[in-house]
Amino acid sequence: MNVTLRRMRAEDLQAVVAIDQASFSLPWPARSFQFELNENPNSRLWVAEVTDAAGQPAIAGLLVLWKILDEGHIATVAVSEAYRRLGVGRKLLAAALLSAAQEGVTRSFLEVRASNTAAQTLYQRFGYIVEGVRRRYYKDNQEDALQMSLYRLDPAALQRLLEE
Repeated sequence: MNVTLRRMRAEDLQAVVAIDQASFSLPWPARSFQFELNENPNSRLWVAEVTDAAGQPAIAGLLVLWKILDEGHIATVAVSEAYRRLGVGRKLLAAALLSAAQEGVTRSFLEVRASNTAAQTLYQRFGYIVEGVRRRYYKDNQEDALQMSLYRLDPAALQRLLEE
């Protein structure tokens, strides 16, 4: 499968919102993605684009990273159900972190649902470690969030993860 990783554009908004809504019980509204895309200078929005069976490009995943000084906060990551477990999320995260490292980001952090072991496994593969718990972080079901941190962005390691 050929995956193209690129910055999100306005024409991707409908597909990105649809993936987010299908992926999360608390999805971002379209206006939040619009704000991140058009108004937040600290936001880096990424999409993974694949070619569908008809030869048409389709958005398979998304990632939003906020660059705050030398830190990269992973705000959200989602992959369309049809493309999960195929490396799309890994490629998105690697591309976003590699680009952020080129912009001077040296470390990264995120929150993840305590029950989302698949995402936790992905983040651990990158070197993220659990550093804390935000109790009752998710408002839909009061689930805890694990706080995960990556203290060193290694461009060579990120490039290898991108190319796998």
